[in-house]
Amino acid sequence: MEHSLHSSSNHSNQEKLIYFLRSTNLVSATTAREIASNFRAKHINKHDFHLQEGQILNEYLFLDTGFMRAFAHNTEGNEVTTNFYAQNQVVFEVSSFFNRIPSRENIQALTNCSGWYITYEQVNKLFHSIPEFREFGRSMLVQGFSALKIRMLSMITDTAEERYTKLLHTNPEIFQNASLKTIASYLGITDTSLSRIRKEFSRK
Repeated sequence: MEHSLHSSSNHSNQEKLIYFLRSTNLVSATTAREIASNFRAKHINKHDFHLQEGQILNEYLFLDTGFMRAFAHNTEGNEVTTNFYAQNQVVFEVSSFFNRIPSRENIQALTNCSGWYITYEQVNKLFHSIPEFREFGRSMLVQGFSALKIRMLSMITDTAEERYTKLLHTNPEIFQNASLKTIASYLGITDTSLSRIRKEFSRK
């Protein structure tokens, strides 16, 4: 099923997007509204895909409401969750978007989702015409790579119990919107191990 797309010239409900653009203190209120005026509304139905493996991602999506997950297939063909996206986050696959290469990831809506997007071409135009947006984009990339590095090290240095505890404390909404199977694959453990950890955690 294809996702539905709605354009809108009414930007009165873009306050979350504008607040997000100002979150780094690199973009003024006036400029944030100018940038936001280039975004178009989008709705993705539950279970539909924002991105499928083999496609080149062409949209920089700000998630206004809803919950999504990214996953890839391992060598045995099993789904492995690589990321979760909640409201007020940017949803995109950086290597496919900026390098214009087919993605090896899938991004799927776990609930009905709505947000605001601009295309790759529009992002580049805004980077060139609005220096504040270019600095904002750089800041977002640094934050993203930092989070990725922290996650990579956690998979190496933390126990499964520690990874579970951190995820529960920092992203509790994941447990409200994602299945235990997808959470287990994100933590790098089996469903059985996650069930055991949850039981032990509930006894504490």
